Amino acid sequence: MGHKKVLTSDNEAQKSRFIHALLRDMEALEYMLRNDWFESGITRIGAEQELCLLDRTNFKPLPVAMEVLEKMPDCPWLGTELARFNLEINLDPREFVGTCLREMENETQQKLQQIRATLKDFNGDLILTGILATIRKNDLERHNLTPKDRYELLINAMSAQLLGQAFELRMRGIDELLVRHDSPLLEACNTSFQVHLQVSPADYAHYYNTALALTGPIIAIAANSPIVFGRRLWHESRIALFQQALDVRTTHDHLRERSPRVSFGNSWIDHSVLDIFREDLARFRVLICSDTEEDAIEMIKQGKTPRLQALQVHNSTIYRWNRPCYGISPNGQPHLRIENRVIPAGPSLIDQMANTALWLGAMVGYAKEHKNLTQRMTWEDARGNFEKAARFGIDSKFTWFDDQKITAADLILEEILPLAKIGLQLQKVDDQDIDRYLGIIEERAKRHMNGAIWQLKAFTKLKKETRADEALPILTAAIIQNQQQNIPVHDWPIPELSDYASYRPSQLRVEEFMETDLFTVHPDDPIELVAQLMDWKKIRYTPVEDVKGRLSGIITSRLLLRHFARQSSLNGAQQLLVKDVMIADPITIAPTATILEAVQTMRDQQIGCLPVVQNDELVGIITEMDFLGITARLIERLEG
Repeated sequence: MGHKKVLTSDNEAQKSRFIHALLRDMEALEYMLRNDWFESGITRIGAEQELCLLDRTNFKPLPVAMEVLEKMPDCPWLGTELARFNLEINLDPREFVGTCLREMENETQQKLQQIRATLKDFNGDLILTGILATIRKNDLERHNLTPKDRYELLINAMSAQLLGQAFELRMRGIDELLVRHDSPLLEACNTSFQVHLQVSPADYAHYYNTALALTGPIIAIAANSPIVFGRRLWHESRIALFQQALDVRTTHDHLRERSPRVSFGNSWIDHSVLDIFREDLARFRVLICSDTEEDAIEMIKQGKTPRLQALQVHNSTIYRWNRPCYGISPNGQPHLRIENRVIPAGPSLIDQMANTALWLGAMVGYAKEHKNLTQRMTWEDARGNFEKAARFGIDSKFTWFDDQKITAADLILEEILPLAKIGLQLQKVDDQDIDRYLGIIEERAKRHMNGAIWQLKAFTKLKKETRADEALPILTAAIIQNQQQNIPVHDWPIPELSDYASYRPSQLRVEEFMETDLFTVHPDDPIELVAQLMDWKKIRYTPVEDVKGRLSGIITSRLLLRHFARQSSLNGAQQLLVKDVMIADPITIAPTATILEAVQTMRDQQIGCLPVVQNDELVGIITEMDFLGITARLIERLEG
């Protein structure tokens, strides 16, 4: 957010003052650009490291960010994020030269170690990952919103602009996810490594367009977010999840276009950074305001550099994957940056730095070697590559310069890596660091292995050996182990069940354990259909639901046996319907209940299954066979 003192935009007078300040900021920015106020002759880089906090016992999110900050009062580089289980490290800006990349890696490692040491007091740990595999929908409820005014205001403002009834996620990969949520806090699933590159105003349009062209290939090689709520989705699911989590639009009968606040953009830019800021001010309404403490025009008249506070607050609520940034350098001069937001956190710190070296080097290399980039590639192709890479990662095939069709791995190996090396050499980056970081990218491309591929292979293997409720913590434990040794992901072994010794099913919630691939019938279906279905699918319990998905009852194998026994004794078949036989008011349980609560309910009520219901809607089922599976796994561990 950048500024802590923010205000709601529903007060018209307050909003009017803010928009007035915003327009004056734009006027001041234009004046500074026109009159060469901006710093030149030096290039700096910086980054922000987002991370997840988790419980060392069950590898689930640990909402102790505020408590960690209290124990680390002398660490101004550490800040909050949207959710209580996230933190962000702000790394020092440094000149893009020499050993800058190694210094950035060392600084990040030192600060991560400080946080890890503090987390021991909470039985906690941290993980760098695009999306935490063990995160649950319940972790994204309002109780986990970081208790700071600016987050509350932002969430409320986004919710107020929602045109539909809920925020929705719709993604399909190997599996499919269709889910709705009552707040934009879904965005807190995402963690990234956001890299900043300082660019001179004269070169800004060219460098920004270069960033757009490179976005697809960078996502493809760096992808590390394939699993959401136990579903295998896009290779970089952060892309869709972030847009949909903050998307206030809904479907309409008409064809009016409405831009999402999270976007790739709408075109190449022609002239300067002003093109982007003007576009965003024209397209997106003010979400939150700030009580501006300066008049940018008056500052200009006094020969002082304004902070452009209003512009920065508005810019912080618009999420371009390549975001323009304005800042003031230590010498008091203003500067411009491009913030790359597509690089995910993880898999290892060294992987992040390899991704960073690739992007920074390629930015310089392509900007120097391809002055006519927008004549050799359409914006639509750049946008298409971005979409393909998010879905398919390193498996993508791109449309590149002069309409060339090329795979992601070949493009990286044959063109982007050589130009990235040239770019880093032009910046006089240390040769050993160039070889170290770009060598990781080369191995990743040759072996066709990145974080997304590794997670998909590991999770698919584990799911064949156990249930998802155990597979996901094993996956997460393996990531942490490899990450703490700073091993690049192309050298990670696929985890085994034996790698996770602290399996504790009693701590599970029903939503993590229930069966969601349900076979159901309707009340007016013939009872013979249920009998055949249960025989075909080898199940003992069949939920009955209406056309809206609301639970109406349940059919058990015992009921079917009783029904057919009576038929034979009556010497004649009756054409009964499901509603004539079903248990019409079955005992149910909520998805947020614990497994222990489910066991106790089934034992106390002497029943063999529990339909899982939320807001009258059937969302899953738990049966005694599920608990038999848990028991078998625990016995196997004891015997082992």
